[in-house]
Amino acid sequence: MKDPERGADAPGGGAAGGGEGERPAAQKAHGAPDPDRGGRPACSGRHPRHAKGAPDRPPGGESHAQQQPRKRRKRRRGRKVFARDGAAGPAAQPQPAANAPAAPTAAGAAGQQRQHQRPLNGQAVPGTGEAAAAPQRQHQRQPNGHAASPAAPGAAGFAQRQAPLPVYAALDLGTNNCRLLVAVPGRPGQFRVIDAFSRIVRLGEGLSSTGRLGQPAMDRAVEALKVCADKLGNRKVRKARLIATEACRAADNGAEFLARVEEEAGLKLEIIDRKTEARLAVSGCGPLVERGTDAVVLFDIGGGSSEIALIDVSRHRTPRLANHIVSWTSLPVGVVSLAERFGGREVTESVFEAMVGEVARLLDRFEGRGRLAHLASGARFHLLGTSGTVTTLAGVHLGLERYDRRRVDGLWLDNDNVDAMIARLLSWDFEARVANPCIGADRADLVLAGCAILEAIRRCWPSERLRVADRGLREGMLSELMADDGVWRRNRQEGRQGGHGGAVSR
Repeated sequence: MKDPERGADAPGGGAAGGGEGERPAAQKAHGAPDPDRGGRPACSGRHPRHAKGAPDRPPGGESHAQQQPRKRRKRRRGRKVFARDGAAGPAAQPQPAANAPAAPTAAGAAGQQRQHQRPLNGQAVPGTGEAAAAPQRQHQRQPNGHAASPAAPGAAGFAQRQAPLPVYAALDLGTNNCRLLVAVPGRPGQFRVIDAFSRIVRLGEGLSSTGRLGQPAMDRAVEALKVCADKLGNRKVRKARLIATEACRAADNGAEFLARVEEEAGLKLEIIDRKTEARLAVSGCGPLVERGTDAVVLFDIGGGSSEIALIDVSRHRTPRLANHIVSWTSLPVGVVSLAERFGGREVTESVFEAMVGEVARLLDRFEGRGRLAHLASGARFHLLGTSGTVTTLAGVHLGLERYDRRRVDGLWLDNDNVDAMIARLLSWDFEARVANPCIGADRADLVLAGCAILEAIRRCWPSERLRVADRGLREGMLSELMADDGVWRRNRQEGRQGGHGGAVSR
């Protein structure tokens, strides 16, 4: 019988008429065919040729059935498993008579019911059909990062697999990027990404001058959304949220474009307002605000707008960081719109200062910008940036030959680091920016516009440190979907009952 978890022979019944430990003694003698081994001679950890002259019967005429039980070694996927002959373990099942129809074992029945979804990360994702009454089991961390349940001894243990984790999805169609995340919940406040997609589509190209989405830009976005639709169709998604931001908000033909998306890609996107966009950005970056922090200015530099939230966590902090927003604003400027206005290919120091001044004038109109003045002067205050601009600066600072999210997300940069990176980028011409592996052709004409927005924010809220976040709206949507669905609350209850451990964040 095949073990559905390992694809190897599972412990099961032996020859007809007895359990695994109850085979006739004559079948255990060296040279006698063993039915569990496909008719090959059975041995007890030693090949018969090593026992020269060994008698078939032991001295004194005792039969094998009268001897003390011996250990028998079996191999299962590279592991040695020892079982003691004559002692039927929990896995031993009574065998039916030779002329009776074979009844499926517990493991076989569960294996027939178990369904699998298409694996996107090289691992089979269990589907539905598990036994509803399977007890809770403690998870173990596996080398590949997946959580797995230790099977109980015997066939019944293999049949008691844990029910599959619910799948959630978040899609963000912005002015510059189309991004998708698919994840399953882990420990409270965490999730594990099982699929992702990101493509620069420049949906807002030309929007600042025409007020409409251009045909080539819409075509690029629709093609990217079709890829997202295929990925979502390959999963049994429990809940999903699909949003569009500034480009569709500001365009005269934004609603017409979303109708086309629904018709051609089969996805229904919602246009969120700027307040919701700011809240989702904060929710996505919550894990990067450490304990001991008093206040944070979080900013998300987008393609067509930039969201800024002032967060006070000096008093009692709740699990949702968005509950601590004391003031927020959305600037009607992003890397695409600013680069189109001032030029992004050839940026001199004077042009750069003109871009910084434009953003600074917008910040001066923000009435709530002083709400953190009593907390923003010490080391327990810092900036937190989530955008392609700050992740690009981090990659250049680290000298990465290829962008690595694991090294960038959560990185701290001090003032000298940021000043040096901005000065370095200003000293490069367009071709040099294209040649940098962390910038490339897609961002070479946008990165200095993003740096100008960052510089205006730094001058408005001076801080000794800036933390880089390679996360944002999608992570915020996933966090809110899972929290509202109560999956982490259920996990805590299961943990108290059965020691359930959660999966780690990506």
